Amino acid sequence: MGFHLPLIFAILSLAAVALANHAAQPAPQLYWNSVLPNTQMPRSISELLHPDSTNEEKSTNIVNAVGNGKGKPKIFPFSGYSRKNYEGSPPPHVQKNYGQKNYEGVKVYGQKNYERGASPSDSQLLHYRDLAIFFFEKDMRPGATMQFQFPRNSNTATFLPRESAQSIPFSSNKLPEIFSHFSVKPTSEEAKTIKQTIEECEAPGLKGEEKYCATSLESMVDFSTSKLGTRNVEAISTEILEKGATMSMHNYTTMPGLKKLAGDKVVVCHKENYPYAVFFCHAIKQTAAYVLSLKADDGMKVKAVTICHLDTSEWDPEHLSFQILNVKPGTTPICHFISTDAIAWVPNHKSA
Repeated sequence: MGFHLPLIFAILSLAAVALANHAAQPAPQLYWNSVLPNTQMPRSISELLHPDSTNEEKSTNIVNAVGNGKGKPKIFPFSGYSRKNYEGSPPPHVQKNYGQKNYEGVKVYGQKNYERGASPSDSQLLHYRDLAIFFFEKDMRPGATMQFQFPRNSNTATFLPRESAQSIPFSSNKLPEIFSHFSVKPTSEEAKTIKQTIEECEAPGLKGEEKYCATSLESMVDFSTSKLGTRNVEAISTEILEKGATMSMHNYTTMPGLKKLAGDKVVVCHKENYPYAVFFCHAIKQTAAYVLSLKADDGMKVKAVTICHLDTSEWDPEHLSFQILNVKPGTTPICHFISTDAIAWVPNHKSA
């Protein structure tokens, strides 16, 4: 009997370590592992998880989430997305500083719903044509050059477990309760950002668009897999591969190895401005997704996730993409990069 005791103790010790590691993982990560055991978690999601994600106070730092009103960077206009028409004051962008101006003060067009915004001047339009805001599929061929900016994520708002997120109101009818919960003054910029995000989430979708605002990682996983009709999926984001890379504009050269992701339906989730991680997700039909390897003029490398819309017939004829590319709705696919804090979900046709 004594001969077997060391083996029994060793097994029990390993089991105890495994249980401890399991308990140390945040609830959203545990859910991911159980539902998507064969799907690698992209950095844009993993960096929003930490062992203290069950600590609501730590996960809902309003200053980190929507900015403190100081030092707002001047950013590229399409680093983020908004459903607004931008006819009023500038909406918050994916870079997560509330109320920040768009590039050179220009109010840009909403890429999420492809509506029109304030028309750019002739000089601004000429400038935009030099940048890879929108491009054609042929522009992804090896050796092609593009000028673009890939800012790193600056919104540090992390995920709450689903139960915690569901306990907090998320409705325009509950704004006073929400402001009170986060100790936000109703007249503050933070309150304005919260209100804009909720209104964006409540706005109706476009024809053929299935949209949803995920207030937890668990709900994002559920929505994305349900719309793709499978749990055998890939989740992928644009990544800057070098640490310490700057936010400046670069000339990029496309490298060999363009990868087309599976399926003709993509779910894209964009991080919103909110005290905790909220993602605007929409299922887009007749869409192709690619992973494009880019190398900047300073040697920086980027793995750029690219979305190409195969049918633009429902877009506003005055949308900026048509002005930049000088084409009409429905005549040719139009492509654009997704930001570093957005996630593209596609079916994984490899065996699980």
